[in-house]
Amino acid sequence: MDFARARDIMVESQIRPADVTDPRLVAAMRHLPRERFTPAQKRAVAYADMEVEVAQGRTLMRPRDLAKLLQALAPQPNDRALEIAGATGYGAAVLASLCKEVVAHDPDPDLSFTARAALESCGLTNAKTATTPAVEGWRDEAPYNLILLNGSTEIVPDAWLAQLAPGGRLGVIVRQGPAGAARIYTRADDAVAYRTVFDAAPPIAPGLVKPATFAL
Repeated sequence: MDFARARDIMVESQIRPADVTDPRLVAAMRHLPRERFTPAQKRAVAYADMEVEVAQGRTLMRPRDLAKLLQALAPQPNDRALEIAGATGYGAAVLASLCKEVVAHDPDPDLSFTARAALESCGLTNAKTATTPAVEGWRDEAPYNLILLNGSTEIVPDAWLAQLAPGGRLGVIVRQGPAGAARIYTRADDAVAYRTVFDAAPPIAPGLVKPATFAL
């Protein structure tokens, strides 16, 4: 399979038509080998317009959803970033192409190991991996200018908001039943506000389902 050609098709048929115009972001997604972040048996669909399963119950976001969320986050060259529940680390790889430093987080240590190998294979020396439950984020390297969730969530943990630097942005897709919407949270001093930027409903990341409530 001609993966370079597949990347071009992904950009021209999925990314650019979704109003993703940031030239650095478009160039990163045209350059980075997404197939290295997918299992060998799934590489034929690495650039398809879909979530790609990389482990049992774990996926990479659709390229279109990832690109739109990253553009809304407006990554800058001096930013420090965190990708939460990043699985094999493709989102972290894109961030590492746009930011100064990136932490690729996942609650599964096996996926963190896979992410480290994939990031190293791309020559991305400004990314490191970490493993904790998704709700905890990664406080050891906080604060961050950018935090990105790979997948969706039914909750927005306080820990994520607390790990934002002043002016920092958190990009998450919040699910309410089958529907979902991408939100950009921004910290200003001790206040946090969000805006909704587009609709999407990828699978919920591990540990981010809203606890069931008991009612008579």
